[in-house]
Amino acid sequence: MLGYRHGFHAGNFADVFKHALLVRLIWALRTKDKPFRVIDTHAGAGRYDLAAPAAQKNREFINGIGRLWGQSGLSPELHNYLQQVQASNPDGHLRWYPGSPRITRALLRPDDRLALTELHPDEFPRLKAEFRGDRQVVIQHADGYAALQSFLPPPEQRGLVLLDPAYEFKGEFDRLVQAIDLIQRRWAGAMIAVWYPIPDHALSTRFQRVLSAIHLSGVLCAELRLSSDQGPSGLQGCGMIIINPPWRFDDVLRSLLPELLRHLKTNEYGQTRLEWFAPAP
Repeated sequence: MLGYRHGFHAGNFADVFKHALLVRLIWALRTKDKPFRVIDTHAGAGRYDLAAPAAQKNREFINGIGRLWGQSGLSPELHNYLQQVQASNPDGHLRWYPGSPRITRALLRPDDRLALTELHPDEFPRLKAEFRGDRQVVIQHADGYAALQSFLPPPEQRGLVLLDPAYEFKGEFDRLVQAIDLIQRRWAGAMIAVWYPIPDHALSTRFQRVLSAIHLSGVLCAELRLSSDQGPSGLQGCGMIIINPPWRFDDVLRSLLPELLRHLKTNEYGQTRLEWFAPAP
C-alpha cells in the first residue's frame, strides 16, 4: 500500500536542496537551442498548500523554504530557485510550494516537453488537474519505473530523468539501479538525477559501491547533512547523484552547497559533500 504523502514534508530543507539543484540542471539544458525533455518518475501532486493540515502538522517548511523566504543577497543560482517559489505566491505571502513538476514546467521553452508519472491514487488527480490542457506535459497514472519503458527513448536527444521515490518499499534501491541501467542503455545522452534521504551513511556508500561496479562515467554526488549520525533518529540530510552532469556543474555546486548549508542549518552542526564517484569522460 502506498503510504507516503509529500504534503507533510513540502518545502522542507530536503525540498530546497533538491529543487535548487533541479533548477540549475534545467538551466544548463536551456543553454543550447535544441529542445529537451524532462521525465519525472515520482511526480507527486505538483503543488502543495502549506496552510493545509498535512503541512501544518509538523511545519517542516519553516526550516526549509521559510528560511529563504524574504532573504536578499542570495547568489544568482539560489535566487533563480526562490523565484520559482515566488511565482506560485504572487501576493508575496508564502502559502503554496511548487513541487518538481511545477518548477520544471515553468522553465520549459515552447518546444521542450515534460513527462510525469504518479501512482498514488490521491496525488494523481491533483497532478492531473494542475496541468489540465497543457500540451507540453504528458501525465500517466503509473508506476514510475515501469513507465520508463514507454518513455524511452524520447524524440528529443537531450534531457533529464529525475528519480525521486519515497523509499518506502523494500527493494527500492535495486529498482533505482535497474532504472539507471535502462536509461543509460536506451537514452545514453540523458542526465539522470537521483535524490535520496540520508538516515545514515549507509545509503550513499551503497550507491557509490554499486555505481562503481557497473562502470558508469560522469557520476557526481552532492550531499547536505544537517545533523550527525549520533543525533536523534530521522532524516539527517539528503543527497543527489547526478549522472552525466552538465559541464562544470561541480563548480556550481562548490558554491551552492555551502550557501544552502548557511541558510538551512539550525545548530552548529552541518556539512556538505561533493565527490565524483566516477569522473567525467
